[in-house]
Amino acid sequence: MARYVDLNTDSGESFGRWRLGNEEELFRYVTSANIACGFHAGDPNVMRRTVKLAREMGVAVGAHPGFPDLMGFGRRNMEVRREELVNYVIYQVGALEAFTRVEEVELQHVKPHGALYNMAWVRRDYAEAIVEAIKLLNPRLILVAPYGSEMHRVAESEGIRVAFEGFADRGYTPEGRLVPRGSPGAVITDPREAAERALRMVSEGRIKAVDGREIEIKVHTICIHGDSPNAVEMARAIRRRLEEAGITVAPMGAFLR
Repeated sequence: MARYVDLNTDSGESFGRWRLGNEEELFRYVTSANIACGFHAGDPNVMRRTVKLAREMGVAVGAHPGFPDLMGFGRRNMEVRREELVNYVIYQVGALEAFTRVEEVELQHVKPHGALYNMAWVRRDYAEAIVEAIKLLNPRLILVAPYGSEMHRVAESEGIRVAFEGFADRGYTPEGRLVPRGSPGAVITDPREAAERALRMVSEGRIKAVDGREIEIKVHTICIHGDSPNAVEMARAIRRRLEEAGITVAPMGAFLR
């Protein structure tokens, strides 16, 4: 059984006068924050404010780059040439890294957002673009990706550390992919159910798919979506259940070698 796990959350997704999420409460329970970099959400003021809050609350900071899709919140698939995608990722991670330097915080990881994450799960060209961007910027950064994904394979082949991610608040298909949003069973809303799913992922390396089948899963970090209405309750329940089982919740960089 794994004795350590990270809890990450997508954050900094407000921009302008539009507000989303409650980082002041959520950061009490998570250990890593994936901060939006301005393409799918976020803006310079929100980025710096979120980095500062993470520093004050002892939460590790990661970049959360996505497609340039504010209207669709980065959840719409886009066809992008590989070299363009490399530059998109460099641009976004570099912007966030500038704020981490100002706030004297070390950038820990990169986690692609939404449609970019899901497409790079199975598309090697997108996975290669993300890994290339990380290597060019800072090869010490950790890439957050699903076990067995193209991102995992490419990063491993290029010597980039990978934190395998699981989703306690999302349903899984029998093939081990996430159930598409809008489909039955796509989103888990009960904090107690999500907490038990998180514990099974960490302690047994298994999770139940939407059809009832048991599937294998490897996790170093578990995502809690910050834009969910009950994200704080979800994070509180998951952390409490893990710690009750004797599992240490810590930033991925503290135990991933």
